Formats: sequence, C-alpha cells, structure tokens
Amino acid sequence: MELQEGKDKFIEAWGALGSSWGVTRTMAQIHALLLVANDPLSAEDIMEELQISRGNVNTTTRMLLDWGLAHKKLIPGERKEFFVAEKDMSKVVKNIIIARKKRELEPMLHLLDDLTGVEGDTAEAEEFREVVKELKLYSHKADSALAALVKVDSNWFFSTFLTMIK
Repeated sequence: MELQEGKDKFIEAWGALGSSWGVTRTMAQIHALLLVANDPLSAEDIMEELQISRGNVNTTTRMLLDWGLAHKKLIPGERKEFFVAEKDMSKVVKNIIIARKKRELEPMLHLLDDLTGVEGDTAEAEEFREVVKELKLYSHKADSALAALVKVDSNWFFSTFLTMIK
C-alpha cells in the first residue's frame, strides 16, 4: 500500500469512528489529516484535501482548538493561519475525556441534581426518585473515575491499559 492510500484510509476510518466517539465525522477527519500531516496545514489545504467548505473548516478547526486537539502555528511571512495536531496521545486522550465530560457528564449531573427534588408520596414518585438516586450515584462514580484518569501520569495509565488488554 502506498503512503497516500494509507493516509486516505486512516482519515476515512478516523472520520467514521468519530461519530461513535461523539464528534462529527468532519471533525474527526480534519483531526486525522492534521495527525498524519508532516507540516502545518492552512484552511485552504484542509479544504482541498477533504473537499469541504471553508465554513466547515473554520467551524471545525475552532472546535479542535477548543478541545486542545490542534494548535495554531504561525509561519513567518505567511498571512494565513496554519494548524497542527496535538500528537502526544496521552494529551489527546486527556483532552477528549475533559471535553466529553464537560459536554455530556456534567449536564447530566446537573439534571440529576434538579430531579432529586421531585416531590410526591406515590409509589411512582418514590420509584422515580430511586432511579434518579441510582443514576446520580453511578454518574458521580464515573465523574470521579474520569477526574482521576485525567490527573494520573500518562505513562502509568498507558502501561496499565496495555497490560489489561493483552
């Protein structure tokens, strides 16, 4: 397999997997493109390579910057903005965990906090409160586990993870 064919397959697969991870296909494809690029890429480079609109590139690169998965790179003499991916995989994993925790888990915890105050003395109300209580308990455990995972030394985490999957 030629290098370009390998890059294309990686970008396509990363894009398809992105939707399973809670990000858009385009966000995952741009991230993949930046991961395999040797040099910083401009919005025009990304548009040309992936055949997507400028607006889509601008919106998506902003999201990648917000998630800490990409960085702007200034090139002397160039007026364009260039982008590079964060290539330290421990930072990538941590940034994804932090972003998804903020987007998904924290709103659920706030909702569950609100729902614990549901009133009523019927069996149905009691069952509802019990379900909310259980969800809240496991959501807080997940939150604590993710917080600990973000704080842990990346070398320890990856060595432990690799040992577990062998």
